[in-house]
Amino acid sequence: MAALTALTKSLGYHCAKRSKISTFSQNFPSHNPRFQTLRTLILEPSLSESVKLNRLSDYDSGIVEVNLDRPEAKNAIGKEMLSGLRHAFEAVDRDSSARVVMISSSVPKVFCAGADLKERKKMTAAEVHSFVNYLRSTFSLIEELQIPTIAVIEGAALGGGLEMALSCDLRIWENALLGLPETGLAIIPGAGGTQRLPRLVGKSIAKDIIFTGRRMGGRDAMSMGLVNYCVPAGEAHPKALEIAREINQKGPIAIRMAKRAINEGIDREMVSALDLEEECYEQTLNTKDRLEGLAAFAEKRKPIYTGE
Repeated sequence: MAALTALTKSLGYHCAKRSKISTFSQNFPSHNPRFQTLRTLILEPSLSESVKLNRLSDYDSGIVEVNLDRPEAKNAIGKEMLSGLRHAFEAVDRDSSARVVMISSSVPKVFCAGADLKERKKMTAAEVHSFVNYLRSTFSLIEELQIPTIAVIEGAALGGGLEMALSCDLRIWENALLGLPETGLAIIPGAGGTQRLPRLVGKSIAKDIIFTGRRMGGRDAMSMGLVNYCVPAGEAHPKALEIAREINQKGPIAIRMAKRAINEGIDREMVSALDLEEECYEQTLNTKDRLEGLAAFAEKRKPIYTGE
């Protein structure tokens, strides 16, 4: 109960106080072959054994990876893991050097199985309400990050797992089942699923998915626009890293302004949306990066952007 009370203190889209780093975890699975292409990984201190925050370095500096690692529960989100997720994304939000975030899993064939129902069964209705509110606000924090976010879906993403992926800007899928099965438990998706899914795939398709609770494969997910890329088994993480590297080479201010213009403009009338685009464009004009881009083009070389 004490842990749940601590969680509820920072409900809302923006935390007034940031959590302090308290422990250093050294359990990141460096034997995983998919990380062999990375020259260096800097492992950040973590509040959770099940969530690892890794900052890539050398030529991949600017790419951050949040890795889910709770194999005994198929990455189901309990109180401890949720606290770790919140801490990780608040750390990313504070980091001015971060340019793109990847969310991945070290558990084979699983991205995230959703909420920890064994833990949920022991909660009171009030505790469930507080937990789901905190989960919803954490996913909103992911969505509101100024930098691009990529969900690397290498296994099942169900319930809260899919809702977390929906909070991301891009989704890379391989050989996995996706679904929102909550109505089968006599509840509804409560961490943004009823709102983000219809905005992504349309109201009618979202109703079909949520009402039936059916699970989808790659073809369905790709055809309805639920995922951006559908790749063969073993290729989701390399594909996500490839995209992250492409983004990382672009002007950081331009990327942030493009994300803001798209996210905020989509719900506006066209005149207002174009005013927003103008405002965001102006933010890129008086920057060193814009001048560097022009100079690099004239000199036929790759630009070196600093975010200034």
